[in-house]
Amino acid sequence: MINLLAFPMYAVNRADNEVLTSCVRALLDKHGVPTGDFLSGWPQDNLLSHWRHPHLLLSQTCGFPLMTQLPQVQTVGCFHYTAPGCDGIHYRSVLVARATDSHQTLADFRGKRVACNARESQSGYNVLLKMVASLDHPAPFFKRVVISGSHRQSLREIKRGAADIAAIDCITWALLKRHEPELIDGLTVMGESPLAPGLPLITAQSTSSETLSRIRAALNELVSAAHYRQICDDMFIGGFSDVTRQPYSVLLDWRDEAARKGVTQM
Repeated sequence: MINLLAFPMYAVNRADNEVLTSCVRALLDKHGVPTGDFLSGWPQDNLLSHWRHPHLLLSQTCGFPLMTQLPQVQTVGCFHYTAPGCDGIHYRSVLVARATDSHQTLADFRGKRVACNARESQSGYNVLLKMVASLDHPAPFFKRVVISGSHRQSLREIKRGAADIAAIDCITWALLKRHEPELIDGLTVMGESPLAPGLPLITAQSTSSETLSRIRAALNELVSAAHYRQICDDMFIGGFSDVTRQPYSVLLDWRDEAARKGVTQM
């Protein structure tokens, strides 16, 4: 069963994520977007199937798959996050290593092991292609790439000694510091990436322009009404902007620039 209304990307604390989903559902109903027939909550199938559903109402994806795997969706906009490292609609990745390596830079990790949540990830993989390419070292830069499946698991791989470094979405990092401090105990941020456009909110191509406008109105109320301030604060949400696909083209530029320097994988 596929959920057609979900926020799957920053569900570090499941209870907060469910409250956010419930609030958005209520606001959509208020703004004339009935959700009675739309499943909401945690997607039961894989995320790509969820994002590609022809009747998707509202979800959040990553900017890199938006540009490489989701030509059939419309962008709704982007939240402004307030976690350290964010600026308006933009966010960055933090480079995380064991605390004993806090004095090192990315260049010092040549020949070491890197953990990445997925090869399709902007924050965990594509951004590292850009950063490694800027060092002008022969590829491959890392001795081993561990595909972990999630940012949380990438941190576990570092802690257990199976990897030495990872690029972690700064919002995920802030949520983990708040809700799972034991996970990041012994780890440290030893660098950060350039800013990139944040994770886009999307809807199906079949969503009408009128419905799209109503969804945006509901999200604007979410971030501006005092009634929803606490849940937004709990999720580090500070605002919302309508955003098209165009700003995300920079992510393909990063990939292509790295490829021109011979860095197509790590």
